[in-house]
Amino acid sequence: MKKLITIFLVLTIPLIAQNINGRISSSFYTFERAESKDVSNKFLRSYQYGQFNINKDWFTLRTTLIVEQDLIKKIKYDPRLRLFNLYAEARDILSLVTIRVGRQPLYHSVASGLFDGVSLDLKYWKLKLSGYYGGNVPAYQKFGLISDWKNNYLFGGKLQGQVGNLFFGVGYLNKKYKSEDYLATRLDQNFNPVTVLVQPGSTQYEFVNAELGYDFKKVSLNSRLFYDLNFDKVSRFEFSGDANLYKNLGLSIYYAYREPLIRYNSYFTIFESVVQNNQEVELGLNYRLNSSISINGKYGLVKYTDDNSSRIAFGIATPYGMISYAKNFGYAGELDALSLYTNYRLLNGLVTPSMGLGYSNYKLSSTSPKNTALYVLFGTNVRPWRILSFDLQGQYLNNKIYKNDFRFFFKINYWFNTNLNVL
Repeated sequence: MKKLITIFLVLTIPLIAQNINGRISSSFYTFERAESKDVSNKFLRSYQYGQFNINKDWFTLRTTLIVEQDLIKKIKYDPRLRLFNLYAEARDILSLVTIRVGRQPLYHSVASGLFDGVSLDLKYWKLKLSGYYGGNVPAYQKFGLISDWKNNYLFGGKLQGQVGNLFFGVGYLNKKYKSEDYLATRLDQNFNPVTVLVQPGSTQYEFVNAELGYDFKKVSLNSRLFYDLNFDKVSRFEFSGDANLYKNLGLSIYYAYREPLIRYNSYFTIFESVVQNNQEVELGLNYRLNSSISINGKYGLVKYTDDNSSRIAFGIATPYGMISYAKNFGYAGELDALSLYTNYRLLNGLVTPSMGLGYSNYKLSSTSPKNTALYVLFGTNVRPWRILSFDLQGQYLNNKIYKNDFRFFFKINYWFNTNLNVL
């Protein structure tokens, strides 16, 4: 089947295409990993990335893929092809319908990701009705359809619209997922180790959601609610707002109520009655000194059933970089962190050096020992032409687990946009 699809694309694309655009990049990442106390291995991972859009009038074929492998160590699954997108899109048919068929992204707060299937958008006036149906993508984004479709599918839809300054939406999602069978060692009735085949059951998400927003002059308000039909309760509620208080001074507010996100019929449902929900409130202020420099600060509080956790953040952003400080304390642990990042364009963007620095000390609880972590980033971007760039970055990390860890990353990017004028 894959061969037939490949032959079809190779033969038909040159005939239908009027424009081909996209990006090709090659990346190389080197690091050393300690496999045990006395054994360590060096790796040089390569990633070949391709993003291609093939267009003709209202029709587009989109694809995104990566081929990865190690260049100095043999790994059994190398080289591996990861296919992230491969779908045909027909836009604004009769100024009403857009349809996509193939492997495509799904943007959803509960089940975002990829699926193999079909999606449909209907637009009329200020209303939009979206629907989708398909199967889950095989592990590692393998080129092919998942074998157990009946236990690995999703479908849903959303209606959204606008009336004046009011935005609204309602949606539904049903997603089934089944983990692959695997072999494991267990004890028999005589407490002897035996190998057994574990066959997990199919698990499920089923949600309805609603959203409501209002945007008027200097005030913006948004809210979202997710209801879990399997457990018959509110899974999450979020509210956020932004307001311009005075000239360059802005206020932001955020509130969230969250239940643990547990798949129905999964092993973790046995903990559903004892796992705590939480509520979060965050207040923030932002002040713009001028068109390019701003100062912001935030305070957040997370309330658990019988304890609290707080955080404070402060930052300054400029055209040359940013500096920030964060402090956490309470039930979720204690943290003090300072980070700095800067870059500067030279020679009209031909060379852009950059540097990042971060230091933190933290404790997992008030009685835990204190740990420290330090990271340093240094690199540069070279762009001799608009369509070609080179990135080089060095990375240093030192913490409780990784002592004096050095890594290097190199990347080449090439952008293209070609009008074929075949037809």
